[in-house]
Amino acid sequence: MAVLHVNELAVPCKGILFDKDGTLLDLLATWGTWANLMLEGLENQLALIGKENRLGSGIAKVLGTVHDAAGKVIGYDPAGPLSMATAEETGGILAWQLYSAGVPWNEALARITAIGKEAMNELRRRKSAQPLPDLLPFLQQCAAASLKLGVVTSDGSSTTGEQLEWMGITGYFDTVVTRDRVTHGKPAPEMAETACRELGLRPAETVIIGDSNADMQLGKGAGLRLSVGISPAGSTAHLLDADTVISGFHQLRLTI
Repeated sequence: MAVLHVNELAVPCKGILFDKDGTLLDLLATWGTWANLMLEGLENQLALIGKENRLGSGIAKVLGTVHDAAGKVIGYDPAGPLSMATAEETGGILAWQLYSAGVPWNEALARITAIGKEAMNELRRRKSAQPLPDLLPFLQQCAAASLKLGVVTSDGSSTTGEQLEWMGITGYFDTVVTRDRVTHGKPAPEMAETACRELGLRPAETVIIGDSNADMQLGKGAGLRLSVGISPAGSTAHLLDADTVISGFHQLRLTI
């Protein structure tokens, strides 16, 4: 059995589950671009209603984003909607902004859906997905150690498959469990339980790596051997239930 070395720990394991956004891929490179497009579309819709309804300085509170002086997304709250919400939840948050400005709910949803379709088409045109630094060497270590790997993500099947393909890492994973494949999403344990079952692994011999506390709670609830939080920015306060926290994949090492 392979041994995962992380910080001061040496943990025997047969498989690893990975969150996708913020763990496998650079969240800002994909969803930061998407957030820019969505918020710009929302602002345009609000401008049609009346200038007094525009978000202005409150734009950062909509999805939990950080903006530069020009209004572009340059960061995000790791405990906020951009990091953790499903597509449906995010759509509801954005539609609420239009509803609160006087647009009927059904029309607000329709407008946000149209904006979202255009934004996703633009992501597909750009193939906006970048792996986190040192991810590929670590995946190669996992393959050399014959570990079984899976993805557990709150994203949907279509976009997840596309983004894994854009990054060239699809072949490393033996199962991909998306939000539309389960009844209960994160932090409920169902995704991890499903992945372990499909990989033929016991939870006690499986590790999870993720960038949100929902990932850590998922691991705890499913009885996984270890929950590793990853925080490239170095912050750890949002990873309350992590067994250990790393800033990048360079801190992980496998031995056989």
